[in-house]
Amino acid sequence: MSALFEPLALRSVTVPNRVWMAPMCQYSAAPDGPDQGVPTDWHLTHLGSRAAGGTGLVLTEATAVRPDGRISPWDLGLWNDRQQEAFARINRFLTEQGTVPGIQIAHAGRKASTERTWVDRGAPIAPGEGHGWQPVGPSPLAFDAAHAAPQELTKDEIRTLVGQFAETARRAHEAGFRVVEVHGAHGYLINEFLSPFTNRRTDEYGGDHEGRTRFALEVVDAVRAVWPEELPLFFRISATDWLSENPEDEREGWTGDDTVRFAKELHARGVDLLDTSTGGNAPDARIEAGPNYQVPFAERVRSETGMPVGAVGLITEPQQAEEIVASGRADAVLLGRELLRRPYWANEAAQALSAAPRTPIQYHRA
Repeated sequence: MSALFEPLALRSVTVPNRVWMAPMCQYSAAPDGPDQGVPTDWHLTHLGSRAAGGTGLVLTEATAVRPDGRISPWDLGLWNDRQQEAFARINRFLTEQGTVPGIQIAHAGRKASTERTWVDRGAPIAPGEGHGWQPVGPSPLAFDAAHAAPQELTKDEIRTLVGQFAETARRAHEAGFRVVEVHGAHGYLINEFLSPFTNRRTDEYGGDHEGRTRFALEVVDAVRAVWPEELPLFFRISATDWLSENPEDEREGWTGDDTVRFAKELHARGVDLLDTSTGGNAPDARIEAGPNYQVPFAERVRSETGMPVGAVGLITEPQQAEEIVASGRADAVLLGRELLRRPYWANEAAQALSAAPRTPIQYHRA
Protein backbone atom coordinates (compact mmCIF):
# COMPACT_ATOMS: atom_id res chain seq x y z
CA MET A 1 0.00 0.00 0.00
CA SER A 2 1.08 3.57 -0.68
CA ALA A 3 1.15 5.85 2.38
CA LEU A 4 0.55 8.81 0.05
CA PHE A 5 -2.81 7.37 -0.95
CA GLU A 6 -4.04 6.40 2.49
CA PRO A 7 -7.03 8.48 3.64
CA LEU A 8 -6.48 11.02 6.42
CA ALA A 9 -9.23 11.70 8.97
CA LEU A 10 -9.35 15.15 10.57
CA ARG A 11 -12.35 15.57 12.86
CA SER A 12 -15.36 14.44 10.78
CA VAL A 13 -13.64 15.00 7.43
CA THR A 14 -11.80 12.16 5.69
CA VAL A 15 -9.49 13.36 2.94
CA PRO A 16 -9.15 10.51 0.40
CA ASN A 17 -5.37 10.88 0.00
CA ARG A 18 -2.36 12.94 1.13
CA VAL A 19 -1.83 14.82 -2.17
CA TRP A 20 -3.21 18.31 -1.63
CA MET A 21 -3.25 21.46 -3.72
CA ALA A 22 -1.61 24.49 -2.13
CA PRO A 23 -3.27 27.91 -2.45
CA MET A 24 -2.06 29.77 -5.55
CA CYS A 25 -3.34 33.17 -6.63
CA GLN A 26 -4.72 33.31 -10.17
CA TYR A 27 -5.16 37.10 -10.46
CA SER A 28 -8.29 36.52 -12.53
CA ALA A 29 -11.19 38.15 -10.68
CA ALA A 30 -12.68 41.54 -11.50
CA PRO A 31 -10.73 44.29 -9.71
CA ASP A 32 -13.79 46.46 -9.06
CA GLY A 33 -17.52 46.72 -9.66
CA PRO A 34 -20.18 44.19 -8.60
CA ASP A 35 -17.95 41.23 -9.53
CA GLN A 36 -14.99 42.41 -7.47
CA GLY A 37 -13.32 39.38 -5.89
CA VAL A 38 -15.91 36.96 -7.33
CA PRO A 39 -14.67 33.55 -8.57
CA THR A 40 -15.09 33.13 -12.31
CA ASP A 41 -15.30 30.28 -14.82
CA TRP A 42 -11.49 30.31 -14.79
CA HIS A 43 -11.48 29.45 -11.08
CA LEU A 44 -14.06 26.71 -11.57
CA THR A 45 -12.00 25.15 -14.36
CA HIS A 46 -8.66 25.64 -12.61
CA LEU A 47 -9.74 24.15 -9.28
CA GLY A 48 -12.06 21.58 -10.83
CA SER A 49 -9.41 20.10 -13.09
CA ARG A 50 -7.18 19.32 -10.10
CA ALA A 51 -10.12 17.64 -8.39
CA ALA A 52 -10.79 15.57 -11.53
CA GLY A 53 -7.07 14.76 -11.47
CA GLY A 54 -7.38 12.99 -8.14
CA THR A 55 -6.14 15.63 -5.69
CA GLY A 56 -7.49 14.83 -2.22
CA LEU A 57 -7.87 18.38 -0.90
CA VAL A 58 -8.00 21.55 -2.99
CA LEU A 59 -7.32 24.84 -1.21
CA THR A 60 -8.40 28.01 -2.99
CA GLU A 61 -6.00 30.88 -3.44
CA ALA A 62 -5.52 33.36 -0.58
CA THR A 63 -9.04 34.76 -0.26
CA ALA A 64 -9.30 38.19 1.32
CA VAL A 65 -11.57 38.98 4.25
CA ARG A 66 -12.05 42.54 2.98
CA PRO A 67 -11.09 44.57 -0.13
CA ASP A 68 -7.79 45.98 1.15
CA GLY A 69 -6.75 42.49 2.22
CA ARG A 70 -6.26 41.32 -1.36
CA ILE A 71 -2.69 40.91 -2.57
CA SER A 72 -3.73 42.39 -5.89
CA PRO A 73 -6.96 43.99 -7.13
CA TRP A 74 -7.55 40.84 -9.19
CA ASP A 75 -7.62 38.44 -6.23
CA LEU A 76 -10.59 36.63 -4.72
CA GLY A 77 -12.51 37.76 -1.67
CA LEU A 78 -15.26 36.43 0.53
CA TRP A 79 -17.08 39.27 2.20
CA ASN A 80 -20.39 39.38 0.28
CA ASP A 81 -23.21 37.18 -1.03
CA ARG A 82 -22.15 37.31 -4.67
CA GLN A 83 -18.73 35.90 -3.86
CA GLN A 84 -20.24 33.27 -1.58
CA GLU A 85 -22.66 32.04 -4.26
CA ALA A 86 -19.85 31.70 -6.82
CA PHE A 87 -17.74 29.69 -4.37
CA ALA A 88 -20.71 27.41 -3.64
CA ARG A 89 -20.93 26.48 -7.32
CA ILE A 90 -17.24 25.52 -7.37
CA ASN A 91 -17.51 23.54 -4.15
CA ARG A 92 -20.39 21.49 -5.47
CA PHE A 93 -18.23 20.39 -8.38
CA LEU A 94 -15.18 19.62 -6.21
CA THR A 95 -17.30 17.54 -3.87
CA GLU A 96 -18.85 15.61 -6.76
CA GLN A 97 -15.31 14.58 -7.78
CA GLY A 98 -14.59 13.19 -4.30
CA THR A 99 -12.26 16.06 -3.39
CA VAL A 100 -12.48 18.00 -0.13
CA PRO A 101 -12.91 21.76 -0.79
CA GLY A 102 -10.84 24.06 1.40
CA ILE A 103 -10.31 27.81 1.56
CA GLN A 104 -7.40 29.91 2.76
CA ILE A 105 -8.63 33.16 4.34
CA ALA A 106 -6.20 36.03 4.41
CA HIS A 107 -5.21 39.66 4.61
CA ALA A 108 -2.15 40.75 2.65
CA GLY A 109 -1.06 43.51 5.03
CA ARG A 110 1.87 45.60 3.82
CA LYS A 111 2.30 43.44 0.71
CA ALA A 112 -1.13 44.40 -0.65
CA SER A 113 -1.98 46.48 -3.74
CA THR A 114 0.28 44.87 -6.35
CA GLU A 115 0.07 44.06 -10.04
CA ARG A 116 -0.55 40.60 -11.41
CA THR A 117 2.65 38.56 -11.47
CA TRP A 118 2.83 38.66 -15.28
CA VAL A 119 2.60 42.48 -15.30
CA ASP A 120 5.79 44.19 -14.15
CA ARG A 121 6.55 41.06 -12.09
CA GLY A 122 3.83 41.92 -9.62
CA ALA A 123 5.14 45.40 -8.87
CA PRO A 124 3.30 47.42 -6.21
CA ILE A 125 0.53 49.78 -7.32
CA ALA A 126 0.84 53.09 -5.51
CA PRO A 127 -2.13 54.29 -3.44
CA GLY A 128 -4.46 56.29 -5.64
CA GLU A 129 -2.98 54.98 -8.90
CA GLY A 130 -5.05 52.65 -11.05
CA HIS A 131 -6.69 50.15 -8.75
CA GLY A 132 -4.21 50.74 -5.92
CA TRP A 133 -4.89 51.49 -2.27
CA GLN A 134 -3.12 52.27 1.00
CA PRO A 135 -1.78 49.07 2.63
CA VAL A 136 -1.98 48.49 6.38
CA GLY A 137 0.26 46.61 8.79
CA PRO A 138 1.30 46.19 12.40
CA SER A 139 4.01 48.85 12.00
CA PRO A 140 4.72 51.52 9.35
CA LEU A 141 7.55 49.58 7.71
CA ALA A 142 7.50 49.15 3.93
CA PHE A 143 8.24 45.71 2.47
CA ASP A 144 10.96 47.21 0.27
CA ALA A 145 11.86 50.48 -1.43
CA ALA A 146 9.21 49.99 -4.13
CA HIS A 147 6.29 49.39 -1.74
CA ALA A 148 4.38 52.10 0.08
CA ALA A 149 4.81 52.19 3.85
CA PRO A 150 1.70 50.66 5.44
CA GLN A 151 -0.58 52.55 7.75
CA GLU A 152 -0.19 51.22 11.28
CA LEU A 153 -3.37 49.51 12.46
CA THR A 154 -5.01 50.85 15.60
CA LYS A 155 -6.24 48.50 18.29
CA ASP A 156 -9.83 49.15 17.25
CA GLU A 157 -8.94 48.30 13.65
CA ILE A 158 -7.26 45.09 14.80
CA ARG A 159 -10.41 44.06 16.65
CA THR A 160 -12.48 44.81 13.54
CA LEU A 161 -10.18 42.61 11.47
CA VAL A 162 -10.58 39.71 13.89
CA GLY A 163 -14.33 39.91 13.37
CA GLN A 164 -13.90 40.04 9.59
CA PHE A 165 -11.85 36.83 9.61
CA ALA A 166 -14.65 35.17 11.56
CA GLU A 167 -17.32 36.50 9.20
CA THR A 168 -15.43 35.14 6.18
CA ALA A 169 -15.12 31.75 7.91
CA ARG A 170 -18.88 31.75 8.54
CA ARG A 171 -19.54 32.49 4.87
CA ALA A 172 -17.05 29.78 3.88
CA HIS A 173 -19.06 27.17 5.74
CA GLU A 174 -22.29 28.34 4.13
CA ALA A 175 -20.58 28.10 0.72
CA GLY A 176 -19.77 24.42 1.29
CA PHE A 177 -16.11 24.48 2.28
CA ARG A 178 -15.05 21.61 4.55
CA VAL A 179 -11.65 22.99 5.59
CA VAL A 180 -10.68 26.56 6.43
CA GLU A 181 -7.05 27.66 6.65
CA VAL A 182 -5.90 30.88 8.30
CA HIS A 183 -3.04 32.39 6.30
CA GLY A 184 -0.24 33.31 8.68
CA ALA A 185 2.70 32.96 6.29
CA HIS A 186 4.75 34.58 3.52
CA GLY A 187 5.00 38.09 4.90
CA TYR A 188 1.30 38.85 4.86
CA LEU A 189 -0.56 40.51 7.72
CA ILE A 190 -0.64 37.79 10.37
CA ASN A 191 2.98 36.84 9.62
CA GLU A 192 3.89 40.53 9.95
CA PHE A 193 2.45 40.57 13.46
CA LEU A 194 4.23 37.34 14.44
CA SER A 195 7.75 38.35 13.45
CA PRO A 196 9.91 40.85 15.35
CA PHE A 197 11.35 41.76 11.96
CA THR A 198 8.09 43.50 11.00
CA ASN A 199 6.30 44.06 14.31
CA ARG A 200 7.76 47.02 16.21
CA ARG A 201 4.66 47.79 18.25
CA THR A 202 4.94 48.74 21.92
CA ASP A 203 1.34 47.94 22.89
CA GLU A 204 -0.14 44.52 23.75
CA TYR A 205 0.10 43.43 20.08
CA GLY A 206 3.88 43.76 19.96
CA GLY A 207 7.02 43.15 21.97
CA ASP A 208 7.51 39.63 23.29
CA HIS A 209 6.21 36.32 21.92
CA GLU A 210 2.91 36.67 23.75
CA GLY A 211 2.28 40.12 22.32
CA ARG A 212 3.31 39.32 18.75
CA THR A 213 1.16 36.18 18.64
CA ARG A 214 -1.89 37.86 20.20
CA PHE A 215 -3.53 38.92 16.91
CA ALA A 216 -3.02 35.50 15.30
CA LEU A 217 -4.49 33.70 18.30
CA GLU A 218 -7.44 36.09 18.47
CA VAL A 219 -8.14 35.34 14.80
CA VAL A 220 -7.88 31.60 15.42
CA ASP A 221 -10.21 31.80 18.42
CA ALA A 222 -12.75 33.88 16.49
CA VAL A 223 -12.66 31.55 13.48
CA ARG A 224 -12.88 28.42 15.62
CA ALA A 225 -15.90 29.90 17.41
CA VAL A 226 -17.92 30.14 14.18
CA TRP A 227 -16.37 27.24 12.27
CA PRO A 228 -18.29 24.02 13.06
CA GLU A 229 -16.71 21.86 15.73
CA GLU A 230 -16.80 18.82 13.46
CA LEU A 231 -14.77 20.50 10.68
CA PRO A 232 -10.96 20.93 10.65
CA LEU A 233 -9.12 24.22 10.94
CA PHE A 234 -5.64 24.67 9.43
CA PHE A 235 -3.04 27.40 9.94
CA ARG A 236 -0.38 28.19 7.37
CA ILE A 237 2.88 29.46 8.79
CA SER A 238 6.27 30.57 7.60
CA ALA A 239 8.34 28.53 10.03
CA THR A 240 11.28 30.90 9.63
CA ASP A 241 12.08 34.30 8.13
CA TRP A 242 15.44 32.77 7.08
CA LEU A 243 17.36 35.42 9.02
CA SER A 244 18.63 33.40 11.99
CA GLU A 245 19.78 30.62 9.61
CA ASN A 246 22.33 33.03 8.14
CA PRO A 247 25.14 33.65 10.68
CA GLU A 248 26.08 36.83 8.83
CA ASP A 249 22.59 38.32 9.23
CA GLU A 250 22.18 39.98 12.61
CA ARG A 251 18.53 40.97 12.13
CA GLU A 252 15.99 39.41 14.47
CA GLY A 253 13.24 37.37 12.87
CA TRP A 254 10.80 34.52 13.43
CA THR A 255 12.57 31.18 13.97
CA GLY A 256 11.95 27.46 14.02
CA ASP A 257 11.94 27.57 17.83
CA ASP A 258 9.18 30.19 17.69
CA THR A 259 7.20 27.95 15.36
CA VAL A 260 7.34 24.92 17.65
CA ARG A 261 6.22 27.00 20.62
CA PHE A 262 3.43 28.63 18.61
CA ALA A 263 2.30 25.31 17.13
CA LYS A 264 1.59 24.01 20.63
CA GLU A 265 -0.52 27.09 21.32
CA LEU A 266 -2.42 26.70 18.06
CA HIS A 267 -3.07 23.00 18.64
CA ALA A 268 -4.44 23.73 22.12
CA ARG A 269 -6.86 26.22 20.57
CA GLY A 270 -8.34 23.76 18.10
CA VAL A 271 -6.08 24.05 15.06
CA ASP A 272 -5.90 20.60 13.49
CA LEU A 273 -2.98 20.89 11.07
CA LEU A 274 -0.03 23.23 10.55
CA ASP A 275 0.62 23.90 6.86
CA THR A 276 4.34 24.53 7.15
CA SER A 277 6.07 26.83 4.68
CA THR A 278 8.87 29.39 5.14
CA GLY A 279 10.01 32.86 4.11
CA GLY A 280 8.33 35.77 2.38
CA ASN A 281 8.68 38.34 5.16
CA ALA A 282 12.21 39.61 4.54
CA PRO A 283 12.68 40.38 0.84
CA ASP A 284 16.46 40.00 0.95
CA ALA A 285 16.69 36.87 3.11
CA ARG A 286 19.13 34.28 1.82
CA ILE A 287 17.27 31.05 1.03
CA GLU A 288 18.96 28.01 -0.44
CA ALA A 289 16.02 26.29 -2.08
CA GLY A 290 16.04 22.70 -3.28
CA PRO A 291 13.92 19.55 -3.14
CA ASN A 292 12.48 19.04 0.38
CA TYR A 293 14.19 22.18 1.70
CA GLN A 294 11.19 23.11 3.87
CA VAL A 295 10.28 19.59 4.99
CA PRO A 296 12.56 19.62 8.09
CA PHE A 297 10.50 22.45 9.59
CA ALA A 298 7.29 20.43 9.24
CA GLU A 299 9.02 17.31 10.54
CA ARG A 300 10.24 19.13 13.63
CA VAL A 301 6.78 20.46 14.48
CA ARG A 302 5.28 16.99 14.08
CA SER A 303 7.94 15.26 16.20
CA GLU A 304 8.03 17.86 19.00
CA THR A 305 4.33 18.64 19.30
CA GLY A 306 2.43 15.66 17.89
CA MET A 307 0.45 18.07 15.73
CA PRO A 308 -0.42 16.95 12.18
CA VAL A 309 1.51 18.89 9.54
CA GLY A 310 1.59 19.47 5.82
CA ALA A 311 4.91 19.76 3.97
CA VAL A 312 5.51 22.04 0.99
CA GLY A 313 8.22 23.29 -1.34
CA LEU A 314 9.76 21.74 -4.45
CA ILE A 315 7.97 18.43 -3.98
CA THR A 316 7.62 17.20 -7.54
CA GLU A 317 8.05 13.42 -7.80
CA PRO A 318 5.79 10.58 -6.58
CA GLN A 319 8.53 8.65 -4.76
CA GLN A 320 9.71 11.86 -3.09
CA ALA A 321 6.22 12.60 -1.79
CA GLU A 322 5.72 8.98 -0.76
CA GLU A 323 8.92 9.02 1.32
CA ILE A 324 7.89 12.21 3.15
CA VAL A 325 4.58 10.72 4.24
CA ALA A 326 5.67 7.09 4.72
CA SER A 327 8.62 8.08 6.93
CA GLY A 328 6.37 10.19 9.16
CA ARG A 329 7.99 13.49 8.27
CA ALA A 330 4.58 14.95 7.40
CA ASP A 331 0.96 13.85 7.23
CA ALA A 332 0.39 15.27 3.75
CA VAL A 333 2.18 17.11 0.96
CA LEU A 334 0.88 20.29 -0.65
CA LEU A 335 1.88 20.83 -4.25
CA GLY A 336 1.86 24.21 -5.94
CA ARG A 337 3.67 24.85 -9.21
CA GLU A 338 3.88 21.15 -10.01
CA LEU A 339 0.08 21.02 -10.07
CA LEU A 340 0.07 24.00 -12.42
CA ARG A 341 2.28 22.01 -14.75
CA ARG A 342 0.53 18.65 -14.23
CA PRO A 343 -3.12 18.95 -13.11
CA TYR A 344 -3.47 15.15 -12.99
CA TRP A 345 -0.32 14.65 -10.90
CA ALA A 346 -2.23 12.80 -8.17
CA ASN A 347 -3.55 10.15 -10.52
CA GLU A 348 -0.16 9.84 -12.24
CA ALA A 349 1.46 9.37 -8.82
CA ALA A 350 -1.11 6.75 -7.85
CA GLN A 351 -0.23 4.71 -10.92
CA ALA A 352 3.50 5.12 -10.27
CA LEU A 353 3.05 3.92 -6.68
CA SER A 354 0.71 1.04 -7.57
CA ALA A 355 -2.24 2.71 -5.89
CA ALA A 356 -5.70 3.13 -7.38
CA PRO A 357 -6.15 6.44 -9.20
CA ARG A 358 -9.44 8.27 -8.62
CA THR A 359 -10.41 8.58 -12.26
CA PRO A 360 -13.66 10.35 -13.20
CA ILE A 361 -16.20 7.84 -14.52
CA GLN A 362 -16.33 9.76 -17.78
CA TYR A 363 -12.65 8.91 -18.37
CA HIS A 364 -12.65 5.22 -17.43
CA ARG A 365 -12.37 3.98 -21.00
CA ALA A 366 -8.99 5.72 -21.18
